[in-house]
Amino acid sequence: MSDRSRLRIVVLRVVVLSILLTLLGRLAYLQVAQGASYRTAASQNRVRDIVTTAARGQILDDQGNALVTNRIALVVSVNRSIVLRTKNSGADELLRLSRVIGVSVAGINRQITPCVYSKPDGTRIRAIDGCWKGSPYQPVPIKSYRSDNIVDVHRVLMIAEHQELFPGITAQYEAVREYPGKTLAAHVLGYLGPITADDIKADPNYSKLAPGAQIGRAGVEAVYDKQLRGQDGVQQLKVDKDGNPVGTQSETPAVAGDNLVLSIDSGVQKATEKALADGIAQARKTYDKGRSKNFAAPTGAAITVEVNTGRVVAMASYPSYDPTQFVGGISNAAYNKLLHEPGFPLISNAVQGSYAPGSTFKIVSTSAAVKAGYSLTNRVYPCPGSYLGKHNFEGESFATLDFRETLIRSCDTVYYALAYKQWLADGGRANTGHAKEVFSNEAKIWGFGKKTGIDLPDERVGLITNRAYKVAFWKQNKANYCAGAKRRAKGTYLQQLDAEFCADGYALNGGDAMNFAIGQGDVLVTPLQLTMAYAALVNGGVLYTPELAKGFVSADGTKTTVIAPKVAGHVDTPTNVRDYIRNALAGVTKPPGTAQTAFAGFPFSTVDVAGKTGTADVNNKAPTSWFASFAPASHPKYATVVMVPEAGTGGVTAAQISRKIWDSIYGLENTKSDLKKGALPTGLPVVRNDGTIAPPGTHVVRPSPTGTTQSLGLPWAEEARRGRRPLS
Repeated sequence: MSDRSRLRIVVLRVVVLSILLTLLGRLAYLQVAQGASYRTAASQNRVRDIVTTAARGQILDDQGNALVTNRIALVVSVNRSIVLRTKNSGADELLRLSRVIGVSVAGINRQITPCVYSKPDGTRIRAIDGCWKGSPYQPVPIKSYRSDNIVDVHRVLMIAEHQELFPGITAQYEAVREYPGKTLAAHVLGYLGPITADDIKADPNYSKLAPGAQIGRAGVEAVYDKQLRGQDGVQQLKVDKDGNPVGTQSETPAVAGDNLVLSIDSGVQKATEKALADGIAQARKTYDKGRSKNFAAPTGAAITVEVNTGRVVAMASYPSYDPTQFVGGISNAAYNKLLHEPGFPLISNAVQGSYAPGSTFKIVSTSAAVKAGYSLTNRVYPCPGSYLGKHNFEGESFATLDFRETLIRSCDTVYYALAYKQWLADGGRANTGHAKEVFSNEAKIWGFGKKTGIDLPDERVGLITNRAYKVAFWKQNKANYCAGAKRRAKGTYLQQLDAEFCADGYALNGGDAMNFAIGQGDVLVTPLQLTMAYAALVNGGVLYTPELAKGFVSADGTKTTVIAPKVAGHVDTPTNVRDYIRNALAGVTKPPGTAQTAFAGFPFSTVDVAGKTGTADVNNKAPTSWFASFAPASHPKYATVVMVPEAGTGGVTAAQISRKIWDSIYGLENTKSDLKKGALPTGLPVVRNDGTIAPPGTHVVRPSPTGTTQSLGLPWAEEARRGRRPLS
């Protein structure tokens, strides 16, 4: 053998040995280093998770009345993995189903086809719209029927009675959301919607929910979604290599969500919504002399809070909507209709609308004037019909008034003069950086210009301006103003406005300061912000965070959680100043006050109501009607604000609505009240042993696991006396 041949053999042996070593190394890596991961993956290929959705908690009012509950519906579902293994790949079975439920075979196929699935050759397919977003091993709900629909239920139950004809198809009762009051408190309650990929991206925890799960989309349904939703159950199903179920590996039962108890009282809420709707209807029948047509009154809002806790007793927004439309999913056409209907019913005017508050803002301006050095007592102020070209309402004038009379008669020119003089003291149009800006700073102290923090999504901030804001806003919009001044027809109102803003929109003018003092111009507030400011006026200066949630009660009633009031800040106005303003406002509802007509004949000896009217001018529209009030005047328990745009003076439309709300709270003027002497319940509702809800304070005895009994729902003092402690 030649040397060359020997060399070839050696090289060949080296190559073969290298290949063998490489293969052995790879085999060792796969079996040892990666063995655990592959064993896990193989195990996962044999196990499928089936998620059982937990029963969602109810939403209750303060007395245990259901605002949102669950009803039983008959739901027809299709398990695609089973149906596909029947004759003709399920075509015959789906045709039979189609004839029973009245849904086309194509429509059923679209609903049960996974949005992403693999063909037998491994090709990944993305299905068309309307596909099933969940697991292919999970039954897909196709159609639901109300349990009280006898005809449909009887027809559909034949599926269960003839299971041999419908393998893989079930007709069973499930819980779906129901709103007994229809539109009642809709903006507070909100609605549910299916979980999306964007939701999971924003919060990875959503990936743990059942595919196609419903989550809160608005209102307290969204804010307290986690507590209401509970914990889903999971069944780990063993399957063979073809995906056929062969057994159960493990099962974790679902845990029902907690019941959410609101501070809303459904009786007061119902009366508030009716008073608001009736008041708006009346305004639309009222002739507006200034515009030679009836008032438009397109929307409105009304709020009542407990002044010493910040809890919301009623919150109404007009127009409203029925959340039932969202049960089971809402079509794009129906949703778009809600978005664009007149008045925008999906918007809560109470927290998502901002408006000029008019003279209701004068509680802030009075406090600011005192801090600027003006005396509340021993001094009177001129109230002419106009001041520097700006007029009182309908040109009213009085020789002189003290602050009490100024608030009662709502004299604008007194505040014009105070604000103008303070503007001059701050340097006028010049922005030196040393201005005290007493009025705008005082507004922020009272909670304006920032969110109240209420437990609702999408709250508006409102607007409180000052010199710095004017400069920043002008810089941001100067180009648009200057372009508008050139583009618009010369001499038109908008062209002149753009030209003025283009030239010196950065300056705070004397007129801006004067408008600010009477709650107009660059002042925008939400009705909720104004309500909390009036609550702070009469509760000792405490700015509470308004809250709708009062607490939680577990589904079986054994656990309760009370949500304590939260303090957001304090109004530093001296006590004597707040008391002076409060006492002055008691005269607004009586002669010669601006709300005397609306409250003529009111039983003040039973409940004394104090308040402040507001009539906010709006360009080319009728004024916004406001009335902010509290009662009883000497020791207030509640504060109420009513607002109706394009509805005239506050002393007419808004004040008359407020009167009806006070009637509903205290049961006055032949009005029935659900409250005892205007008092709200202090505890939480109680779950009876049969699952029904009882009012707070109801005595319930539950059997304990040890055979003894424990009492729930009694006051702490009574429990202590009996030697028992309530569960918490």
